[in-house]
Amino acid sequence: MLIVGLVLAAASAAFHVFIFALESLKWTEPETRKIFGVASEADAVTMKQLAFNQGFYNLFLALTALLGVGLTIMGAGTVGVTLVFAGTGMMLAAALVLLLSDRTKLRAATMQGTLPLLAVVATAIGVTAG
Repeated sequence: MLIVGLVLAAASAAFHVFIFALESLKWTEPETRKIFGVASEADAVTMKQLAFNQGFYNLFLALTALLGVGLTIMGAGTVGVTLVFAGTGMMLAAALVLLLSDRTKLRAATMQGTLPLLAVVATAIGVTAG
């Protein structure tokens, strides 16, 4: 089950790298504005600095989880699994904050938090069983 957790953690990281790209690299593009519900290019330009910063938060969470996956595979299980839990746990916590702060963001929170939730559960089962 640990392998399943690591695969889910890597998938969580990939999704958060995608979010990073949208927020930090493509924020003012029409497709990105549509995804995030930003009404106009002028609004996107106004929010660009905040989105840029937020995108890097997503990137750093992804890198934490990926480093954990890599270290676990290389045999540094304690450190690796700790980083997997830290990265995916914070991804899950961020999704919960999004949902609790605005109930209309259920779809976005679900997209952001499902893979990390599954990664945390599978990794925990894998660690407990191993």
